[in-house]
Amino acid sequence: MELIADKIRHYHQILDPIGVGLVAVSKFHPAEMIRQAYDAGQRIFGESRVQELTAKIPMLPADIQWHFIGHLQTNKVRQIIGKTALIESVDSEKILSLIDSESLRAGVTTRVLMQIHVAQEETKSGFSPEEFIHYFKERKFENLRATHICGVMGMASNTDDTERISADFQKISELRRMALDLAPDLRGFDTISMGMSGDYPLAVKNGATLVRIGTDIFGERQY
Repeated sequence: MELIADKIRHYHQILDPIGVGLVAVSKFHPAEMIRQAYDAGQRIFGESRVQELTAKIPMLPADIQWHFIGHLQTNKVRQIIGKTALIESVDSEKILSLIDSESLRAGVTTRVLMQIHVAQEETKSGFSPEEFIHYFKERKFENLRATHICGVMGMASNTDDTERISADFQKISELRRMALDLAPDLRGFDTISMGMSGDYPLAVKNGATLVRIGTDIFGERQY
């Protein structure tokens, strides 16, 4: 019990002074463990399954900021509109448009990050660098009526090669800067979510403003 609280305090001591936010990745872990982290001062939690997220929300304090960080299926979008502080894993224009139309229907503005795919693994999803740049070059964001793109999210390649990991993070940061160069009128496009338990120091070095830590806080998945 004390271990979760200790971990939360440890990460806040490292991250708070440098202005980096902590997303405690609580997916697959029960509400009681989230409560322990909450009691230690953590307010941002990351979930990757819509059903699990919607089940946990009523069980926990109302001031928790829920971040959705998993692959979002089209048939699940409506279920999380108005329930998240940030959808980090918008991986296609189709999902972005659907989030926008559902947000408009619900009368809310949804904050999102565009997930960029730079890793070596084909299984990881996201906009390719070319798709991402094209989106801003064509100023397609102007079509959004109830969605605010707040920045980018990405993952590094699953490797022990720190140079490769660092290069991936650098690429994600660089793409965000390129988007701002193409559309300097973008406002609030300042979030870079990257880095997990094993590689977050490299992510922070390369400009991360949010890191997503799960295993090191909560241990291996519970269910």
